[in-house]
Amino acid sequence: MKRKIYFTLLALLLAAITGGAIYLNSLLPIITGYAAKNLASAVFISERMQEDVETLDLNFSFIKYANNTVDYDQKMVTSRFLWGKSVAVYREGLGCTLVRDTDVETLFSQSFPEIAKPDYHQDSVLWPMGNIIPDSVTGINPDKLQAVKTNIIDKDSYGGHAFAFLVMHKGIPVIEGYKPGISADTRLLSWSMAKSFTNALAGIMVKENLLDISAPAEVAEWQGDERKTITINDLLRMQSGLKWNEDYGNRSDVTLMLHREHDFAAFAASQTLKTPVGEKWYYSSGTTNIINSLMRDVLANDEAYYRFAAEKLFNRIGMPDAVFETDASGNQVGSSYIYATARDYARFALLYMNDGVFNGERILPEGWVDYTTTVVPDSKGAYGASFWLNADGGLPSSSEKMYMCRGHNGQRIFIFPEEELAVVVLGYSRKQTNDMDFNALLADVLAALKD
Repeated sequence: MKRKIYFTLLALLLAAITGGAIYLNSLLPIITGYAAKNLASAVFISERMQEDVETLDLNFSFIKYANNTVDYDQKMVTSRFLWGKSVAVYREGLGCTLVRDTDVETLFSQSFPEIAKPDYHQDSVLWPMGNIIPDSVTGINPDKLQAVKTNIIDKDSYGGHAFAFLVMHKGIPVIEGYKPGISADTRLLSWSMAKSFTNALAGIMVKENLLDISAPAEVAEWQGDERKTITINDLLRMQSGLKWNEDYGNRSDVTLMLHREHDFAAFAASQTLKTPVGEKWYYSSGTTNIINSLMRDVLANDEAYYRFAAEKLFNRIGMPDAVFETDASGNQVGSSYIYATARDYARFALLYMNDGVFNGERILPEGWVDYTTTVVPDSKGAYGASFWLNADGGLPSSSEKMYMCRGHNGQRIFIFPEEELAVVVLGYSRKQTNDMDFNALLADVLAALKD
């Protein structure tokens, strides 16, 4: 009897060890992929020091145990943990990409088209196209604003660890601050604020009659089932009904997509329906990447595809040095991966504050900003079309008409249409350990507005 119990317990132990090893093996692409991709982009695009990135950005969970090697000559990062290994490569114009279902040589053979940059130096041109910022009174208390800057940048008083902070009032940046090692020229990661840029690109395509957001999305594998009724509007407003898990803290759809998959859009499109199309709101990075893939299909060739974001959006709103990264299949990662400066993100806010007009030129179609900020009914006031809303009163210090771009780890662009105000915060705020108190921050910024 004892012998039987012994072997039963041994079998259970072996099963538990085997199951644990299988699960751990499934995590390795996420652990090493996260480390390699984010370190590569931070080093080769943001030009940050490897040690600083490992100490702050990568210092959590199993990620902190990855062993990372930066090859500055080849512009590659290799990350290892246990028997797992991931490689990320940097390519000019395309940013950093994990090597998934391809090889380094193939990725390096792909190139970004030569795009004409503006025929001026931004430091010699007036804001908003350039960096010469008018020194004018805009109706905001400079002393109170300086105190906010000191608190967020020098003291981390609001929690988190802000790399960059900028306030724009009446179209003019009135204060900005940066952590040591970060400057006004440092391109920083958008995370999910990129979704709002995808909204802008969709709007431009609508204006140019390239896209009908009310029409069903032409995804080949959907044509034989109920998914064929999903529209681009459904994707923009996160009501596609596709099954999705957006939990960044474990092995989920979003972490697998970003760190294991070759083609992010194909992975997202392969999901089955969980709820009826158009009825339920559920946040999904996957749906945004489907939109970016559809844009690639519409434009028909990769040179036109890569030119579109650069020439139709970035160059026209004074952010020609922004980087829109791709996955290994070549799709731009509209869910997560844009690198731009704090001033660039403020310029993007200005585009929406001015109803889609920038520097006198209409870029988004008339009515697009109203469409963008119209509540998705099932979101209870929290979401519009790839922008977050405050109609749910989630930030009570701010008006319910305020809307925002939100990204993982505390990236924010807050837009206050009534106050002609925008606030940009970029940096690092680890969920549940050191979150930033954005409600308090915005209360203090709003208090700096003169009566």
